[in-house]
Amino acid sequence: MKLISFVLSGLNCSLKRFAARGAGFSCSLRLLLCASLPLGLISAQGQLVQGVPIKILVGAPAGGTTDTTARILAHALSLQLSRNVIVENRPGAGGNLAAELVAKAPADGSTLLMCFTSHAINASLYPSLSFNPIKDFTPLTLVASSPSVLVASPSVISLGIHNTQELLSYAKEHPGKLNFAIGALGSSLHMAGEEFKMRGKVYIVNIPYRGTAPAVQDLLAGQVDLMFAAVGNVQQHIKSGKLIALGVTSLKSLSALPNVAPIAQSLPGFESTAWFGLLGPAGMNPQLQRELSQAARQALGIAETREKIEMEGATVVASTGAEFSRFLSSEVVRWGKVVAYSGAKPE
Repeated sequence: MKLISFVLSGLNCSLKRFAARGAGFSCSLRLLLCASLPLGLISAQGQLVQGVPIKILVGAPAGGTTDTTARILAHALSLQLSRNVIVENRPGAGGNLAAELVAKAPADGSTLLMCFTSHAINASLYPSLSFNPIKDFTPLTLVASSPSVLVASPSVISLGIHNTQELLSYAKEHPGKLNFAIGALGSSLHMAGEEFKMRGKVYIVNIPYRGTAPAVQDLLAGQVDLMFAAVGNVQQHIKSGKLIALGVTSLKSLSALPNVAPIAQSLPGFESTAWFGLLGPAGMNPQLQRELSQAARQALGIAETREKIEMEGATVVASTGAEFSRFLSSEVVRWGKVVAYSGAKPE
């Protein structure tokens, strides 16, 4: 800001010297000198630089729910801001690679992060992060949330398990006899299983897999017993009877699975949803933060945008930046307790 004042001070002095030469010349000089200001000075005043594209980094592979949600938002946001908004996938370390890049990026609105639940989980899961998941970012909006479903192989029916209550009863009487398929260590679905065991005071063995697809395949084959999964990944298998839905992780039944009761009915206090949020680097000008937050929320309010996100099994939230900030802080505390209980370590 001192540099801006210096430049503008020089501009005023120049204009005074040339004022006698005519108002037209003075106006032209003013425009010329303003146009010569570096773009960074303009953005430092809280304005998006026209013509500069916005990048949304995604710490997950292309084709997944996080990536798809980011691309849906990017398209709608580009219409709101009248500029290119592109998505770049930087998967790795549970989303940490993308988060680190955004944390170190200029706070000019040109580089944003589509984070997901692991952003909060990683605060406890990774003991030596190069960034702070809260302090090094500017919250813009909580984009959407997506509950999951606890599914089981049909083989558990022979054990007398048809719902969550029967699962809890069996697990307490037979500790270590059942197992959970884990598609990704440290993921929201992994932690949902850990919270289930923590609240239910049961011991169920974890079987880790390299990805959701092979975990679902082994569940279908009866090689593993249980799994927390995104509704979209298993909905058809539930309808066909190849998998049994024991409960959903939301507090209310889902329209996609209306006959499946919430786990909370048998395990009070249990709720677990994956979520997706938009962050910028820390130190963003408040005016710029408000502009980007408002544009994102307006984009999420477009009917077509909401419908596309709902087709991914998620529900649009579109919170304010302040609401997202409070939510993110509470999630870091919440998942910190679950990570400590589980003893989980990063891969």
